[in-house]
Amino acid sequence: MSHHTARLVVVMGVSGSGKTTVGRLLAQRLGVPYAEGDDFHPASNVAKMRAGHPLDDEDRRPWLDEIARWLTGHADSGGVVACSALKRRYRDRLASAAPHVFFLHLDGSPELIAARITARRGHFMPPELLRTQFADLEPMGEDEAGAAVPIDGTPEQTAALAHAAVTSP
Repeated sequence: MSHHTARLVVVMGVSGSGKTTVGRLLAQRLGVPYAEGDDFHPASNVAKMRAGHPLDDEDRRPWLDEIARWLTGHADSGGVVACSALKRRYRDRLASAAPHVFFLHLDGSPELIAARITARRGHFMPPELLRTQFADLEPMGEDEAGAAVPIDGTPEQTAALAHAAVTSP
């Protein structure tokens, strides 16, 4: 996978992998704005997930379009956005929005992530949907700009690994 020094980063992974926490820490380290991918979902998507129903590609289309618009708007200044980006075609859509989009995959075991989701409060994603997210997850291809970082450590340790991956030549 190739690396870019550009500071336009999509922090990706399944629900509960730490996208929001690590994304905020990474944006702070890079000195760029942060955007929460969940905030781009239309109300109908949030309601569907709250009810325990996974989103389909048609549900995700307007959401990905909004995130792509955010990336386009931050192409010059840089930014970090959290977005699951589980499938290659979703990442391709986001990568086409601006040059040098870097995908940072927060990688962890289903057991670790399930434990984190169970401990989490006030989030619309029920733990039961985690299985569908892992089923949808397509690993990054060699031709995609990005890196995977393990999430076994603390959020600060993961953010340090993320920063190193994003800024390495």
